[in-house]
Amino acid sequence: MNTKKLETQIVHNLAKSRKSIWELLALDHFPLKDFIEVVNRLYKEGIIDSDGESLFLTEKGKKKVDSEYLEFESRLCEKCCGKRVVFGERFNEILEKFREIVKRRPLPTLDYFQGYMREYDTVARVALMHYYGDLCRKDFILIGDDDLLSIALSLSGFPSRIVVLDIDGRISEFLKEVNRQYGFNIEFHKYDVSDPLPEEFVGKFDVFSSEPLETLSGLKAFVLRGIVSLKDNGVGYFGLTTLEASPEKWLSIEKMVTEKGCMITDIIRDFSFYPTTYDSVSYETFVAKFEFPVKKNPGVDWYRSSLFRIEVLKRPSPDINEKVKIEAIDPEDDVTYPNFYRKI
Repeated sequence: MNTKKLETQIVHNLAKSRKSIWELLALDHFPLKDFIEVVNRLYKEGIIDSDGESLFLTEKGKKKVDSEYLEFESRLCEKCCGKRVVFGERFNEILEKFREIVKRRPLPTLDYFQGYMREYDTVARVALMHYYGDLCRKDFILIGDDDLLSIALSLSGFPSRIVVLDIDGRISEFLKEVNRQYGFNIEFHKYDVSDPLPEEFVGKFDVFSSEPLETLSGLKAFVLRGIVSLKDNGVGYFGLTTLEASPEKWLSIEKMVTEKGCMITDIIRDFSFYPTTYDSVSYETFVAKFEFPVKKNPGVDWYRSSLFRIEVLKRPSPDINEKVKIEAIDPEDDVTYPNFYRKI
């Protein structure tokens, strides 16, 4: 990519104030691999420097600042943080109950490159579904559910049916216990997304939701399974990052969605934020790639995905529901994968 825009973004963000690497990442709109490359180059060229806590512009760096640009201030809405949806009281009640229930959730495992979004963002997805009329008396299928969206949906009481397909048996056991305690009826089926969608689920659902793997094969498989599951006029929700999904992947997915008879109605940037350190795994070991020491993240949620909403205009041909080979890791783009840095 042309890194000039990224360089300008970093310089202007530091012109406003010193920032830790984590705060800069929270403002980044470009691939993580490019962010690391540009930050290291700016550091080597003496445009930015580090005091061990934060990064700042040097005198040389200050000469790159467009002072007139900085006179204009723009920011996201502080109430919705760019999500376009805010909660009423009943959704706040769901959020409180959801946070309590998921305290006992299975921890992410590197076996499936797992991580889950913040509880607020999970409930925000339900609220957005409600806003668009995609919640009440609808049949849902979730292609993967380490975010436990199925529980947030159940707490609303609106869906007619909720089916979870996931490869992780621990999620099955957790949902069984939640069903028992709270009287929910979440259906779980152990499923490998590389396999065709079972015929019993083809064309049976009003809504699918997924947070796919971000290899190109993974993205296509998760989203295609969702599309195949939908009835006529069904809708789908899925997330996609700019941090680890290249612009080429975005273009490929957008083309695939439209070629399969779906319309992209919304792309809401940075809708969902993900913690990146858990008791079981850390996705921040990539800091070894910086040319200067980086202190431990104090709790900045910088990793996020944009939310796509699509609508089926024309049901795709059933021949797209076939077994596929999925690459779980993309060495080019998956910068946060911890095993890449074990020898560093």
